[in-house]
Amino acid sequence: MNITYFGHSCLYVENGGKKVIIDPFLSGNPASGVSPHDVEADAVLLTHAHDDHFGDSIEIAKRNGCPIVAVFELAMHCIRLGARAHAMNIGGSYSFDGFRVKFTQAFHGSSLREGDQYLYAGQPAGILLTMGDKTIYHAGDTSLFSDMKLIGEMNTIALAALPIGDNYTMGPEEAVYAARWLQTKQVIPLHYDTFPVIRQDTGKFAAMLGEYDIECYPLKSKQMITI
Repeated sequence: MNITYFGHSCLYVENGGKKVIIDPFLSGNPASGVSPHDVEADAVLLTHAHDDHFGDSIEIAKRNGCPIVAVFELAMHCIRLGARAHAMNIGGSYSFDGFRVKFTQAFHGSSLREGDQYLYAGQPAGILLTMGDKTIYHAGDTSLFSDMKLIGEMNTIALAALPIGDNYTMGPEEAVYAARWLQTKQVIPLHYDTFPVIRQDTGKFAAMLGEYDIECYPLKSKQMITI
């Protein structure tokens, strides 16, 4: 499985010829350096509807003729905008051609901006993505919550992508707890440094994880790892 970081909370995951993009905040993120026009995908997966995650979902889905996989309310919004969508909800899973998606809970918000209004867009989620024989966990935007222990017990998580920015999500100290509870040995930090209020020291975070023999990959945009 190849995992490429496209900045902020966006991951591009490839395995067995299948390509999935999660939370594609690209054209609105100058640190990404990736154009939505260049993204080939078999599905777009969304954790929630905030601008810095919803991003270029509609454009990517329309151009590739692929579905957006999201919680029900957000999926219906995507359909209203002319994209294909597969609606799911928290706790549900579905096997697509070449990959499986399961939505977990996340503690955050989820709203769509239309003009000067913010509209309810369903519950935020985390995503368990299985491709081939490996499962990764994208926590979305969330605080630390104790059911991460259960997620770790019920799934063999090869890698967890965890927010560390603080202010809007859990910070580095909580993310270390999350990694331990998830029983993973590999972590990609997400949702940091994009805005001044979420700047973090990834070297310090990596050192904290290292105390528990957990490998940290603080990737730059377009860097890839293979697990």
